[in-house]
Order: sequence, then C-alpha cells, then structure tokens
Amino acid sequence: MRTLRRLEGLDVFYPIVPDTDWLARLLPQGIGTVQLRIKDAPPEAIAREIAGAMRACRRHGCQLIVNDWWREALAAGADFVHLGQEDLAAADVAALHARGVRLGISTHSPEELETALAARPAYVALGPIYETRLKVMNWAPQGLDRIAEWRRRIGEMPLVAIGGLTPERADAVLEAGADSLAVVTDFITHPAPESRVRHWLDRCQTLRPGAGRG
Repeated sequence: MRTLRRLEGLDVFYPIVPDTDWLARLLPQGIGTVQLRIKDAPPEAIAREIAGAMRACRRHGCQLIVNDWWREALAAGADFVHLGQEDLAAADVAALHARGVRLGISTHSPEELETALAARPAYVALGPIYETRLKVMNWAPQGLDRIAEWRRRIGEMPLVAIGGLTPERADAVLEAGADSLAVVTDFITHPAPESRVRHWLDRCQTLRPGAGRG
C-alpha cells in the first residue's frame, strides 16, 4: 500500500461548503480542511463571509481554502486559495506567491495541467472523477486511470480528486494516486449532513497523509 503525500493543512477528507452557515455545522465535527466556495454574491457579502470563515476556522484549528475570490482573500489575509482555470488566467499569481498564499488549481485536461504547474501550486485538483449531480460539467468523468496518469505527471505534488466521490469509492480513488478527496454533493444532499461528515472522517481516519496504508 502506498504512502500518501503530506501537505500541511490538506487532509484526506476535504469538504467544500457554500457559506459560513454550513461551515458552522461542519467545524464541530472535527474537519481539518475546508474550502469556502461562494457563488453569485455581492462584494461586501463575499468579504464578510471570508472574514467570518477565517475567524471560525482559526477557533477550530481548521485550514480554510478560499475558492476563486483571490483579491478578497488577499485583503482578508487568507493563506490558501483555490483557483479554477478561468480565475487562474485572471489572477495575479505573482502577488499571491509574494504574500505567501498557497494555491490549489483545478485541472481537467493535460493542457490545463501544464498551465496549473506553471503557476507553482501547492496541489492540483482533478475532476470530475465520477459523474456528479452538483452542476453541469463540460468534462466527462475522468476515472481512475486519469488519476494514475496525473500521479505520474506531477510526481510528489499532492493530488486532490473531486466529483462524485462517496465513502465507498474512497479506497479506489486513493489507491489510484489521489491524496485528498474533495467532497460536496455527498454530504450536502444527505438527509443528515453532520452524520455523513462524521462517517467520512471515521472512514478516512486511517488514511491520513503520511500515515501509509495496510
């Protein structure tokens, strides 16, 4: 069994939430990594959400990763930002690196992977691994073979898998080469989200980065 790559603040279970209300529900469950992905909100609301998320995550010892809103993240003093390809093209990557902000970058194709690697990310994300109900995707499911391909291409850099993940699929995705499992739909649409998150945490307890497997 392989050993997972370690990146400080990036756990095997990596939930993504749309606002601080969801964050308040999940932080008491003991999550160690979370991404705040805000959609279609006015600038003042985005700034307020990021600031609130930072305060809450500090209290609970959780690593906050801000999705896309890199200017607001910089202004708030956030230290980790996740960018999609369109946002990466528009972002001041040099300014982010100069402030010590770590980057996670989404990828869906070999060309996007090369673009991501040129930005010197802390991790790259690949998706969707399986079909996802969260949103209409321009990309077909990547599958386990593409995870293995990304693993060969990026060497020791941590790899985040996203899209259609469930606890039952976790072993196969990790064995294929992923280090972290970014999850949205599986717990947000569950009738008992907090219980589902605890199930994920229990499931991943023996799969912490650096802990090895087997």
